[in-house]
Amino acid sequence: MATVTEPTGHMLIAGTPVFGAGRHVRAVNPATDAELEPPFGHGGAPEVAQACEAADAAFDAFRHTTGARRADFLETIADNIEALGDPLIARAHAESGLPVARLTGERGRTTGQLRLFAELVREGSWAGARIDPARPERTPLPRSDIRQRAVGLGPVAVFGASNFPLAFSVAGGDTASALAAGCPVVVKGHDAHPGTSELVGRAVTDAVTSCGLPPGTFSLLFGLGPELGIELVTDPRIHAVAFTGSRQAGLALMSAAAGRPRPIPVHAEMSSVNPVFLLPGALTDRAPELGAEFAASLTLGSGQFCTNPGLVLAVEGPALDRFLDAAAAAVQESTASTMLTPPIARSYDSAVSALAAQDGVSVLARGHQSGQPNGCRAALLATDAEAFLGTEELRQEVFGSCSLVVRCRDAVQLTEVADALEGQLTATVHATTSDQAEARALLRVLELRAGRVLFNGWPTGVEVGHAMVHGGPFPATSDARTTSVGTSALDRFLRPVAYQDVPAALLPSAVADGNPDGLWRRIDGELGRH
Repeated sequence: MATVTEPTGHMLIAGTPVFGAGRHVRAVNPATDAELEPPFGHGGAPEVAQACEAADAAFDAFRHTTGARRADFLETIADNIEALGDPLIARAHAESGLPVARLTGERGRTTGQLRLFAELVREGSWAGARIDPARPERTPLPRSDIRQRAVGLGPVAVFGASNFPLAFSVAGGDTASALAAGCPVVVKGHDAHPGTSELVGRAVTDAVTSCGLPPGTFSLLFGLGPELGIELVTDPRIHAVAFTGSRQAGLALMSAAAGRPRPIPVHAEMSSVNPVFLLPGALTDRAPELGAEFAASLTLGSGQFCTNPGLVLAVEGPALDRFLDAAAAAVQESTASTMLTPPIARSYDSAVSALAAQDGVSVLARGHQSGQPNGCRAALLATDAEAFLGTEELRQEVFGSCSLVVRCRDAVQLTEVADALEGQLTATVHATTSDQAEARALLRVLELRAGRVLFNGWPTGVEVGHAMVHGGPFPATSDARTTSVGTSALDRFLRPVAYQDVPAALLPSAVADGNPDGLWRRIDGELGRH
């Protein structure tokens, strides 16, 4: 059981606390600009090598654990995180400025993800077991006995995100899915919340010990991304990378991984403006309500979600004007809330100013100043489709509560703008039955642009379940075939292996005769527990 409830400033390498010899950093409370104790020492190449060597040494034993044992491990991590209690939430609040209620919910999402993956690995269908029995009598050629299952890739490097100090951090979905796949994890903690990261890292480390797993199953490092991060991605013992953050940093990791003698996959979530399409029937019926709902989604959490609705598209006319009046009024009434870090707040202010200065862009509304440091003053801007299509800068993500409305002259131009969009995490459509023909045509475009298409809702909020896709075409992510949320996230860290005419005594249990693990398997194409 995790017992340390105050951070000590240490990295955790294969179960051993290590104070880095590099630059000393302290977390900053963004609500006050006050530095927090203790200092954390950055690591470098020696610590990366130590963590990766331990992960490599742990891999063979960890990947051969049963699904039941791996599930127990994931559930123990969840129990340990919950056992940290209020001190964990208090530290996360101090380091991020996020409300206590939001962080309490995020802790529940974090432990829920761990338990969901525990259920999956215990059930066993993730192994993808397939068996094509031998057919020696087949003519003109006999068929060999061929069996397939999925195996873990190897140690995985996970980069903690700034905007979710629990759910996309040390024990977040990337770590949970990699561990579920049987892959040891080396986490690079985010400097915005090192104390939170250490506390959660100790919860994971304690679970490794209590479950009798190899110490190298988990390590936590701190250090600069351009240095320690690149060192980690290029270490030959790392076999995959999971990252959530800026496009610039994601592209740097992708380049480093591709330049290795043996390239490895980087699953990077990077950039998305999450367009919202308001079709005429929906606007006519509900323009004021949609305006208020949009503003609530835009300002939620200072807009620091990867699914923030940063772009609105609609056909110009009286109904759109009513929507804009309501949205502008709600934005004007909003008060600036604290952003995650001082650099993020400065970057937001700079990006909004640059967007407002573009030709053809007008500012419709700004929120109130809060009088506190690092506040996010919401911004609603507008332009027309011609300017949007002709100006690349208008299509870039602004991280925070800023959204650009694009006025289109008709449905044809609306579809033209949709066609010009980059890959997105989400695309939202508000429509009624009178919009069905237009919505059908739009859906055919959007399913090629986004990982999740939703109707009559708002993109903020990602359900953790079996069917969720939190991914999308580039630059939303580096690999449109995957998701970082939901049980399919496990597939990022697996690869298929076929076993042809392997003696029965040597077959892995997932594809052995008699189905000793009780898995769902596909035999001669028929799915069942046989």
